[in-house]
Amino acid sequence: MLTNDFQGKTLSRLGFGAMRLPVIDGDASRIDMEQTDAMVDYAIAHGVNYFDTAYPYHGGMSERVLGKSLSRYPRESFYLASKYPGHQISSSYNPAEIFEEQLEKCRVSYFDFYLLHNVYEHSMPVYMDPKWGILDYFLEQKRNGRIRHLGFSTHGQLPMMKEFLDACGEHMEFCQIQLNYLDWTLQEAKEKYELLTERGIPVWVMEPVRGGRLANPGDKEKAALHALRPDESAAAWCFRFLQSLPNVKVILSGMSSLEQMKDNVKTFEQERPLDEAELRTLLDIAEGMKNSIPCTACRYCTEGCPMGLDIPDLIAAYNEIRVAPNMNVGMRIEGMPDDKKPSACIGCRKCTKVCPQNIDIPQVMKDMSEALSKIPSWRELSKAREEEAKRTRGLQV
Repeated sequence: MLTNDFQGKTLSRLGFGAMRLPVIDGDASRIDMEQTDAMVDYAIAHGVNYFDTAYPYHGGMSERVLGKSLSRYPRESFYLASKYPGHQISSSYNPAEIFEEQLEKCRVSYFDFYLLHNVYEHSMPVYMDPKWGILDYFLEQKRNGRIRHLGFSTHGQLPMMKEFLDACGEHMEFCQIQLNYLDWTLQEAKEKYELLTERGIPVWVMEPVRGGRLANPGDKEKAALHALRPDESAAAWCFRFLQSLPNVKVILSGMSSLEQMKDNVKTFEQERPLDEAELRTLLDIAEGMKNSIPCTACRYCTEGCPMGLDIPDLIAAYNEIRVAPNMNVGMRIEGMPDDKKPSACIGCRKCTKVCPQNIDIPQVMKDMSEALSKIPSWRELSKAREEEAKRTRGLQV
């Protein structure tokens, strides 16, 4: 198993993410304990020592199941990470209550790694609000030894990351971002990686295969990759890309079966860095997946927009939705003021008259609004998850 050093600790480069554990009859809250045990056993037997969960995963059951499975092993033989759900919509936030519950559910007295979960444009004010005392509380737990390393995860945009790091970066020991060869350009993951590297903050990776999207590219893309490396799976290519980034310390994979675990472990048995031709092929495949609206962000359109819309930013978000509709984009747009969302476009067409690419921007805004309406509301989903967590909180595994 390939490893990295982090402050004197030897971490497996492959981390077991417990957001997509095997379930029974498609019910996300009914995790298959037997299969999970088998996956944990295989992981530990092959050198995986980093396990990642979070308060809302599997309706609150992920922490409980993973904690029970890991309790069969000596506590010092693995590293366990969980997260505080300050990103969820709530009328109040009680970090002490949640933290104590998490320790009990995971059957541990401390977390090796603990994260502020998804610091983004809408949740950053929650994390920074002194009335909740979230950061102060977790810094106290770190001083008390109940948290060994404190960090944060984010799906936010680059300006927000800079703002948060300026305010709290001195306390953040690591950062977990969505990073893969598609989002390298689609979500400014390259710039986010470089920002964290410049700030001296090690990078943890989530969504390395984009929720499975990159593990199953089209036949043409599979053929191109197979011609270069016949013995590598499409998922392995995702990990090879990340293994070439020196500031990436842990790559989390949300595995749902023992077969996935075995394939990923095999990939992490040895380093096989991509050469220039292979990297170019991979990034070309990413470009082909985008099917992008050809906005160059020249910003001519924004100068005369009577609504003051950040049209290039909205088009960039819409391009991401076109690749794969996902809640993270919806969450980002939902956090905007109503008069800055695509639905605020009044169709005056001043933008189209100055667009060098001849993009029908009002139609794009209309199409984007329709696409967003099909993505579950983050607020509604957050509330549903909170209710589900309350329902399952008393369950025992």
